[in-house]
Amino acid sequence: MDIQLLLTALVLGIVEGLTEFLPVSSTGHLIIVGDLLGYNDDTSKVFKIVIQLAAILAVCWDYRERLIKVAVGVPNDSAAQRFVGLLFVAFLPAAVLGLMFHSTIKELLFNPLTVATALVVGGLIILYVEKRAYHPTVNSVDDMGWGDAIKVGFAQALAMIPGTSRSGATIMGGLIFGLSRKTAAEFSFFLAIPTMFAATAYDLYKNWALLKLEDLPVFAVGFVASFLAAMWAVKSFIRFISNHTFVVFAWYRIVFGLIVLATWQLDLVEWSEP
Repeated sequence: MDIQLLLTALVLGIVEGLTEFLPVSSTGHLIIVGDLLGYNDDTSKVFKIVIQLAAILAVCWDYRERLIKVAVGVPNDSAAQRFVGLLFVAFLPAAVLGLMFHSTIKELLFNPLTVATALVVGGLIILYVEKRAYHPTVNSVDDMGWGDAIKVGFAQALAMIPGTSRSGATIMGGLIFGLSRKTAAEFSFFLAIPTMFAATAYDLYKNWALLKLEDLPVFAVGFVASFLAAMWAVKSFIRFISNHTFVVFAWYRIVFGLIVLATWQLDLVEWSEP
């Protein structure tokens, strides 16, 4: 058994779990860290799908009571039906645009330099949003309207560009459209469930031939690490945003992105290029 590969799986699993629901781009981090560790072959594509699935299952576990209540109530509970409807409406823009441009984006934009640029630009956008006057009009997910859902859905579609951050796009979009910080974050978590399950299923279908039994230990280590890290990150994130802005994430994105671009420009790291 390759210990170095298992350690790589552990590191990438932790990275995925910690960043999936924060506005810093988990995909971008996996691309950069994977490139840095030299784990960017065909097997790594499936590995990243598996650890992404683990992160989604973690948020499902964290919100299991709400999800079970909704699932049980869908047949005859109007509130549950409305909640599912909001998620479906918000899910549609990314689903349609993803099917149209998924392959092209993966081929052209999935590289460290694109990610680093998107990290910096996204950080600047977060700083701009945080400087605006903040007067939330929607203080719970149950208070959201259909218009709120579709607008957040289009914001999420921007995250098809690696480094943008799905959670960052939906949360910042939510703040712009009048959602409170906690409402924007929680709706982002709920919206991640259908969005990422669909993306994971599609990616597994496209890369099914790459699955190999001998990779199971590596996948298992990454899966467990991602699940546990995501559970911790979601709870910590909700507590953090109750009393803080997203400025710290903006500066983290900017600094991290600039470091990657600087190491490329100065030939300190041989990053994969478009």
